[in-house]
Amino acid sequence: MIVLIQRVSWARISIGGETHAEIGNGLLALVGFEREDDEAAVGRMVDRLLSYRVFADAEDKMNLDLKTISGELLLVSQFTLAASTSKGLRPGFSGAKAPAEAERLFAHMVKVATERHPATQSGIFAASMQVSLENDGPVTFILR
Repeated sequence: MIVLIQRVSWARISIGGETHAEIGNGLLALVGFEREDDEAAVGRMVDRLLSYRVFADAEDKMNLDLKTISGELLLVSQFTLAASTSKGLRPGFSGAKAPAEAERLFAHMVKVATERHPATQSGIFAASMQVSLENDGPVTFILR
């Protein structure tokens, strides 16, 4: 699993010109599933997302996590993160989880994240989404 997180002041998902999900201060997480990913990996990643210290404390050091700041989480499925880009001029997706399995894992991730952190929203798997955000920092990390 590859998760690209961005610390945001706000983020929004629009589908078909309509706002589908919107958060304030928190994390936008773009999620790509790889072949070996399973429910246990999803649970571990959700724990990491909620506990990853990327928010500034009183001394302006990244010591606070999403739960501590009462921040919001926006999960977006993005299969292109699982692309192989090491050769040629076109990405390959042989390492990505099959769509039906990835959809099941994404739904599981949303369920687990919402149970552990109610201030969670998500996009729709495989939908054509427009994601808007204000990256705070900018702060961006790739979690594996």
